[in-house]
Amino acid sequence: QVQLVESGGGLVQAGGSLRLSCAASGRTFSSNAMGWFRQAPGKEHVFVAGITTWSGGSTDYAYFVKSRFTIFRANGKNTAVLQMNSLKPEDTGVYYCAARYGSIRYDRYEYNYWGQGTQVTVSS
Repeated sequence: QVQLVESGGGLVQAGGSLRLSCAASGRTFSSNAMGWFRQAPGKEHVFVAGITTWSGGSTDYAYFVKSRFTIFRANGKNTAVLQMNSLKPEDTGVYYCAARYGSIRYDRYEYNYWGQGTQVTVSS
């Protein structure tokens, strides 16, 4: 089993920044992808960003966060960090960390492990 724990959410004004972290523990695996999804009130989970552990850590982003968000790994690859800059009110939601064996996927149902989520609120 793999356990994922998110941290770093909070309240910020539009234009501000937040950093989210996702720490993986338990049966961690060498060839995996970690992704961030967000869920706005009344909406489905939406892919935000993902990163792999191999080949230097390839990344992928949803079009609506490109150039504003950056995902990278830390702590010997067991932590996925999402740096969020130039935040907008529409970025508000619960952000979930997820992990899967293999490459990055955009569909939440392709991820095997999930964290508990962390709230991000951006005020206008």
